[in-house]
Amino acid sequence: MRADALSTALEAALLRQLLGTWRALNDSYFKGRLGPPTLSLADGAQKLGQWLARDRRIELQRAFVVDGAWGAVVEVLKHEMAHQFVSEVLGDPDPTPHGPAFRAVCERHGIDASAAGVPEAAATPEAERVLSRVAKLLALAESPNVNEAELAMAEAQRLMLKHNVDVTARSAYAFRHLGSPTGRVDEASRVLANILNDHFFVECIWVPVWRPREGKRGSVLEVCGTSVNLVIAEHTHAFLLHTADRLWRQYKRDLSVGNRDRRTYQAGVMAGFREKLDAQRKRHTREGLVWVGDGDLTSYWRRRHPHVRFTRHSGAERTEAHDHGRAAGRTIVLQRAVHERVERGRLLRGR
Repeated sequence: MRADALSTALEAALLRQLLGTWRALNDSYFKGRLGPPTLSLADGAQKLGQWLARDRRIELQRAFVVDGAWGAVVEVLKHEMAHQFVSEVLGDPDPTPHGPAFRAVCERHGIDASAAGVPEAAATPEAERVLSRVAKLLALAESPNVNEAELAMAEAQRLMLKHNVDVTARSAYAFRHLGSPTGRVDEASRVLANILNDHFFVECIWVPVWRPREGKRGSVLEVCGTSVNLVIAEHTHAFLLHTADRLWRQYKRDLSVGNRDRRTYQAGVMAGFREKLDAQRKRHTREGLVWVGDGDLTSYWRRRHPHVRFTRHSGAERTEAHDHGRAAGRTIVLQRAVHERVERGRLLRGR
């Protein structure tokens, strides 16, 4: 059996999910103007996807769909739908497949015109310099001297704030999906998303995904931003997840408790770290460094997600475990080092 093979039931569920995703995208991006195509999976295909106009078929590479990141699969599906729109609605005016009309459709809807899966935003030389300086400061934050570590983290945050306040020409925007898809988004994960959204210059949204090998839905955190902000947000996300897990194991060992309070404790950890960042932001405000947001990023985010549903969640019970977690969270110092088991990005490898 091929490594990318699914059972008949799982493959049928996968194709139904792809068609459902196509329909949702057709409604939100193309106002329902596209007619349903045939969707198929191709074995050994060289391209991740292609629109076959003569057959009215969107073909996707099987291995990519089964084992690739679902966010990347959706991006490729959007790309092929843009081809379908140019072909069937605009009358195929372009002399080449990726001509001006196609690029205009992609730009209007925030679709990756390259169909590479997840697009990368090109970093400016200034952004690369800032990223290098932040990496060095986070390395200094590993100092055993608590005061030195705290100062290094605060300076890294100040540098990022100053960079985003002062920048006059924005880089291109892109997105990343952080962490593994999950069937349930717990409070710690929601607070972590708020931390990234409020303090790390990215726009966050939880997006639905499909897990082909399990035949189940899930959610994953998407962050949108410039290249340097995406790198740091990804690093911060991995670092805080690992740190919250480490702090819980230590708390559990020290107090000889079971796993019942794990989610509550880790929600407290994230809340405590957010309080620490809120206090830093007040100090920066007194210095005249005020982040008022990035309207172009918001526009990019809204092009990617034209129809957003907002929900409210009740917080975890404020138990003793939550209080202990908050206290531990307020002691966290953001560093460059992350445990080897966490997938590592450019910042984590050092510079």
